[in-house]
Amino acid sequence: MEKFEPKILCLLCKWCTYSGADLAGTSRMKYPPNGIVVKTLCSSRVDAQHVMEAFQQGIDGVFIGGCHPGDCHYQTGNYKTRRRVILLKKTMEQMGINPERLTLEWISASEGKRFARKIKEFTSKIKDLGPLPEYDFTESTENK
Repeated sequence: MEKFEPKILCLLCKWCTYSGADLAGTSRMKYPPNGIVVKTLCSSRVDAQHVMEAFQQGIDGVFIGGCHPGDCHYQTGNYKTRRRVILLKKTMEQMGINPERLTLEWISASEGKRFARKIKEFTSKIKDLGPLPEYDFTESTENK
C-alpha cells in the first residue's frame, strides 16, 4: 500500500508568514515538503472561493498564514480573515468537508521556528485525516 502524502496549499501573507517561512528555510529548519506556497499581500486577500477551488482541484488541506492580530500591515486585514475562516469552516462542515482541513495561523516574520512547527502539525493532522474524499462540488450549486 502506498503511503499517503498530502497536498497542502499554503496561502501566506507577504509581510509576516511568508517571511517566517523563508526564515525557516534559510535557517535549514526541518519541515515536511508537502506545502505549495502562494504569497498573498495580506491574509485578507484569501477568498473563500480560493479555498474551495483548492479542494475541488484535489488539495487535501489549506494553511492560511497571516500577521498577528494588531500587527497587520493593512490595519484590520487579519481580523477580516479570522471572521471569514470561521464562516468558511461552518460552510465546509455543511458540505461534508472536515473543517480541520483548513487552518489559520498567525506567524510573524521572525517566527521561522513557529512556522516549521505549525506546518509539521498541520501536515500530520491531514495525514491522519487521509486524502480528501471525492466530493461533487457542483451538486450544492445546482437547482433541484
